[in-house]
Amino acid sequence: MIRVVILEDEVPSRNKIKRFLEQVSPSVQLVGELDSIESGLAFFKDSPKVDLLISDIELLDGNAFQLFQEIDLPCPVIFTTAYNQFWMQAFEGNGIEYLLKPFTFERFQKAWDKFLRLTQSDSAQASLLSQLQNLMQQQANPTVSFKQRISVPTSRGSYFLDLEQIVCFFAENALIWALDENGKKHLLQEATLKELEVDLDQEQFFRISRSHLVHKKFVVATERYSKNSVAIKLKSVDQLLVCSQSQTPAFMKWIQQ
Repeated sequence: MIRVVILEDEVPSRNKIKRFLEQVSPSVQLVGELDSIESGLAFFKDSPKVDLLISDIELLDGNAFQLFQEIDLPCPVIFTTAYNQFWMQAFEGNGIEYLLKPFTFERFQKAWDKFLRLTQSDSAQASLLSQLQNLMQQQANPTVSFKQRISVPTSRGSYFLDLEQIVCFFAENALIWALDENGKKHLLQEATLKELEVDLDQEQFFRISRSHLVHKKFVVATERYSKNSVAIKLKSVDQLLVCSQSQTPAFMKWIQQ
């Protein structure tokens, strides 16, 4: 049996992976379904026998790479994510494949076949690792295109905001909003912050919590909020925004770059 763990915070995506696993092999044993860094730490602390981890990157309580820094990962990883900027981090660790959502069964099958080749022999493993190293060298300086403007729908059509004007994006009452530098709120068409975040320059915008994305140029100060988190002061915003504990270390590193 091939022992597989799924680390994915979106139920539809998790169910899709389970269906694909049933299709690729009858010998798969699903030994864990996780949805957060916290659940991952709890699961792997006992060093379970795992042959493959299929993992999303952006999770409910932070970034999957935070988990991998805390544990001695016992198996290769197939990453499934909506974000294309993490591929180098993925291959620097135990990553053997990087599937961009939404991916097809055919694409999943190729990733599965690569996993099988990796585990068949030492020579196959060496060949695959060589291919990954070549891929990293070829793409060491990838050209990534980010949005410069965002569309705001209206009853008559739409208007556009330059991202340089946006202080932050936030989720409120199941709706996604942009707050501009003049303090005006704009209702957006995106359904989630994750959907919006995919097209933003990660050097300029940072997801501080499940409900807020902030623009670096408008961050003017931070205050200690608790032992492990900070509150953030944004220009033209009276209310302090709280950075989650899991994101605070990464935020403090990002804001100083």
